[in-house]
Amino acid sequence: MTSWMVVTSADNYQRTIDLGFTKQGFKSRQRRRVMENMKPGDNLLYYVTAVQVFAATATITSEGFEEHELIWLSKPGEDYPWRVEVKADRVPAEEDWIPTHMHGPALEYMQKWPAKHWKLAFQGNLHQIPDGDFATIRQALAGTKQIKIPAKPTKKATTAKTAVKKSAPKKQAAPVIKTVAAKKAVKKPAAKRS
Repeated sequence: MTSWMVVTSADNYQRTIDLGFTKQGFKSRQRRRVMENMKPGDNLLYYVTAVQVFAATATITSEGFEEHELIWLSKPGEDYPWRVEVKADRVPAEEDWIPTHMHGPALEYMQKWPAKHWKLAFQGNLHQIPDGDFATIRQALAGTKQIKIPAKPTKKATTAKTAVKKSAPKKQAAPVIKTVAAKKAVKKPAAKRS
């Protein structure tokens, strides 16, 4: 058994909930970890970036597989193709998420970075973490009020295609850049003195 931490946005975490916590996708560069290293029975810890919290735990229930249905959103062209089926374990309400500063500094995984640069531990989409660290966070989440996971995926979980269209950046006019050289070119030449 191996323990993993998925680093995700709040929006993508909500998409996993909307799927009924039935599967989790990982970015394109995670192929080897998902396809070769993840196994049924492995642990999965969810870390939500913007609010810097540990939000949930789950158990991986399948081997890795490739799928390109657009569910999770990131940069254009990223469809989180490497996936595993999961089963929710501890999924507390948002007010019971565990802030990183409460347990993070004591975790073995965090010791790889200097204390003042602890946020580096959460760069990237997927990390293998010590089983003891997973157990610590899982225990902290155990006493929290758990949310109800939908039995069937909700419609929100399957609307990523329209969300991409809506969130696509609008074309903007090129900015006008005024440089010192351009300003000098506009000035009239000084009159010659005799």
